[in-house]
Amino acid sequence: MSSTFDAKAWLGQITADMREAYARNRRVMSFGEYLTLFEIDMPGQVRSAAQYLRDVFDHYGTSTVRGPRGALTHWQLFDCPWDEGRDSLKGQEEVQAAVYRLLSNFARQGRSNRLILLHGPNGSAKSTFVSCLQRAMEHYSSLDAGALYRFNWIFPSQRSGKGGIGFGGGLSPESQAAGESYAYLEDDLVESKIVDELRDHPILLLPRAERRTWIEEKLKDQIAAGLRPARALLDGDLSHRNRQIFDALLVSYQGDLAKVLRHVQVERFFISRRYRQSLATVEPQLAVDARVRPLTMDRSLATLPPALQSLTLFEFCGELVDGNRGLLDFDDLLKRPLDAFKYLLGVVEDGMTSLEVASIAVDTVFLATANESYLAAFKESPEFQSFKGRMELVRAPYLLDHRLEQQIYDARMAEAMGAHADRHVAPHVTWVAALWAVLTRMRKPSPEKYPEGLADLVARLSPSDKARLYAGEAPESFSPEEQKQLLASVELIARESDSYPHYEGRSGASPREMTLLLMNAAQSAKWKCVSPFAVLEELEELVRAVSVYEFLRQEPMPGGFHDNGQFITQVHDRLIERIDDEVRTSMGLVDERRYLEQFERYLTQVSCWVKHEKYHNPVTGQDEDADEDLMAEVEHALHVETGDGGAAAFRREIIAKIGAWSLDHRDQRPDYERIFPRPLAELREAFFSERRKVVRKINEDILIYLVDGPSRMAPDAAAASRRTLDTLQSRFGYCEHCAKDAVLALVRSR
Repeated sequence: MSSTFDAKAWLGQITADMREAYARNRRVMSFGEYLTLFEIDMPGQVRSAAQYLRDVFDHYGTSTVRGPRGALTHWQLFDCPWDEGRDSLKGQEEVQAAVYRLLSNFARQGRSNRLILLHGPNGSAKSTFVSCLQRAMEHYSSLDAGALYRFNWIFPSQRSGKGGIGFGGGLSPESQAAGESYAYLEDDLVESKIVDELRDHPILLLPRAERRTWIEEKLKDQIAAGLRPARALLDGDLSHRNRQIFDALLVSYQGDLAKVLRHVQVERFFISRRYRQSLATVEPQLAVDARVRPLTMDRSLATLPPALQSLTLFEFCGELVDGNRGLLDFDDLLKRPLDAFKYLLGVVEDGMTSLEVASIAVDTVFLATANESYLAAFKESPEFQSFKGRMELVRAPYLLDHRLEQQIYDARMAEAMGAHADRHVAPHVTWVAALWAVLTRMRKPSPEKYPEGLADLVARLSPSDKARLYAGEAPESFSPEEQKQLLASVELIARESDSYPHYEGRSGASPREMTLLLMNAAQSAKWKCVSPFAVLEELEELVRAVSVYEFLRQEPMPGGFHDNGQFITQVHDRLIERIDDEVRTSMGLVDERRYLEQFERYLTQVSCWVKHEKYHNPVTGQDEDADEDLMAEVEHALHVETGDGGAAAFRREIIAKIGAWSLDHRDQRPDYERIFPRPLAELREAFFSERRKVVRKINEDILIYLVDGPSRMAPDAAAASRRTLDTLQSRFGYCEHCAKDAVLALVRSR
């Protein structure tokens, strides 16, 4: 079979694209060319590592999100837009804000002088947070706005060095016009090339006084506005080996700086985790983060100019070196022996560390993670006070909003099930896991912390009530007025334990454990689909493993807190409620628009009643008083109290909610389904409660249809069952197997 693939043309296109990208990115240039670039983009070229990382935050933009802890800023880099959202971070906006604030402080100081320690329970997304930062830095460094430069020393062979210019064969006139430089020499004309593993900034090759004066004069307006150039560029110096080479060449050329600089090749580099370019992670088992060893090169040291042959040159290596001019991450820092990171006391504060032959300066953002239990033990150590002034603690708790928690499991399930397209995932699988996990994290509130009136309501909150509140829902066991007060106070409730050692979100089921549980449920042979009932069965197994999971050893408290076995029952009941609602909706007994239309008519009457206006009746053509009968009918279905002005208060509250929504959504028609989800659900429930027998009969018919087939049924019953199943599939994501499981569970429960 002949192929139409032209390998030569395809490879030629790739070659041309890479050549174009190479030229566009200005991968290599002479020192003179870099000075021109530096002068044009000085604010971008004088950034410290902290300022660079803060610019990474800013580059991807922000949005505002609302949750139980109020309105928060979300930095969109954690959505990983460069990678279609893969492995993004869900929630943790307060962690984002805390790190951004610290980076801003470091940027104003010109360098990082604190270690940022993210601490929280196992599996609270600390590593995901760091990974998103690292990946964002990699992507940003590939853009023009994030360009970074280092330099190499180039020593030409004798035949290219004769004549003093040193340009190799075949160089373009444009390259020669750049001046006397060996930067563009071809490899066969280069005798030796020394690459700087510390990635010294090229501008450090200029004398310190002149360098500082030039930068401060050029940027005086920006500096006055708050810009702070990296301290290393204003007051710093070349690294030990670069200083040795520079001084030796300067002596050899009798002080001619221009001749020294022609040996400089400025090179753009890209931040990379894989190749440890300005990104490094120190694992707990590693003990030494910087080392020194004699310099080795591809060619003999004897090929260096005579002025350098007498030097003893060393190269530096290790994670501290790899992370210079970028980010150094200490994974599970406190699992390491204390002596293994004592050196950080000096490195973080001074930006210097001493090795056998020299001291090295680093400009790095220091970021570490630690589990809460290790931090608690570290605080008891006498050494903690020494580290306290050099660390900034940022708490990363578990999520308390099951909607966000579900997004984590949705992403992981989608990735895991991608290879099992033949196994259908039933609705509510991840919701069941997320809700149960969040319930295990709920902390019993302390009523004495709240003002009178609210304290009584808080004392009545159950774990399920708190979970509903944190998800923006009103707890059903409270009156409408009480619900309003609780929803208005949700931020106060969510922040109650922030100052406690055992804060809400410190303990409970870990997302890692729940992900494994979901994977186990997906392999259950009992169910033909990945079923929420399989998840409930796995939860029953998990709560028996008391010796394995620390959170299971907490004693249940009054109000149902920490009663992990009972949480399974509660989640099951809420799952049945969801299934019931979906099946009834799919029956098509009434057009759903009727609920909304009835409620809209009610709102029209209420608006006239509140404003003391007449209602124009389109049927009679007359202006009439608000229809008290219609309002009373709807309020009866909504269980509104009629005594002591209850109906009047409810009507005013309804109009106030619409007004508040309109202020936040100007020039938009009110979305009643979003503003009033609970009243609309109650109207739907009132309708179906009047038709309970009909609903049960249809449920039983569906089971007969799925088990015995339509031939065993009356034609009209079979058609109704088929329509219901089609809607369950198209609207709610069921297949016939999981629909059968759901309806069977519903019939048994009801």
